[in-house]
Amino acid sequence: MKNVIVKTQALKKYYQTGNQTVRALDGVDFEVAEREFVSIVGKSGSGKSTLLHMIGGLDTPSSGTVIVDGLNLETLNSEQLALFRRRKVGFIFQQYNLIPDLNVYDNIIFPLELDGTQIDKDFIQELLETLNISDKQEMLPAMLSGGEQQRVAIIRALATKPAIILADEPTGNLDTSTSHDVIGLLKMLSRQYQQTLIVITHDNDIAQMADRIVQIEDGKISTKGSDFHVSE
Repeated sequence: MKNVIVKTQALKKYYQTGNQTVRALDGVDFEVAEREFVSIVGKSGSGKSTLLHMIGGLDTPSSGTVIVDGLNLETLNSEQLALFRRRKVGFIFQQYNLIPDLNVYDNIIFPLELDGTQIDKDFIQELLETLNISDKQEMLPAMLSGGEQQRVAIIRALATKPAIILADEPTGNLDTSTSHDVIGLLKMLSRQYQQTLIVITHDNDIAQMADRIVQIEDGKISTKGSDFHVSE
């Protein structure tokens, strides 16, 4: 039995838009085991990204609990939360968020330098070679294709050796073939380095690549065909 690395209890996120209360999350109980690959699916506005932001410490809940790798995020101050995000979680977004005037290698090591962490150059080279972009280290992001930029973003997320990878529509700007290649590589790498992977996606084919699919609807975990395990 694997340990639970992510757990939310009665998680709620409400905010006001004019006179209306938006229930972005409305009592979410959610668990992810160590080294599990979970895809979260649902319509736009269903609460998928909000849940991911809560798990990653990017946003705070209105009420409820978020526990990640034994840490109750509610008990952390802003400085501790920043350290948690840099050291425990690797983020991958639809927008690659690469720094335009830094080359590929410098983009990858930037979070490590920011944190004052020793750079494992051999590990980074291994990732560059595995994702087949070791010959592009000196290039600026604008010189790369979308798929190549997303591979750089993946390496940047993995370079800190986080326990968890959170990916929010990581293939939203890519064509179908490149999307499947990128998710396939991300799945392979997360297993190779024994990391937990949580991916938000609108793409059913990508969702099916996960160990488990969780569906969110109107800020709640849906019981209609959701939270099922995908057979290998």
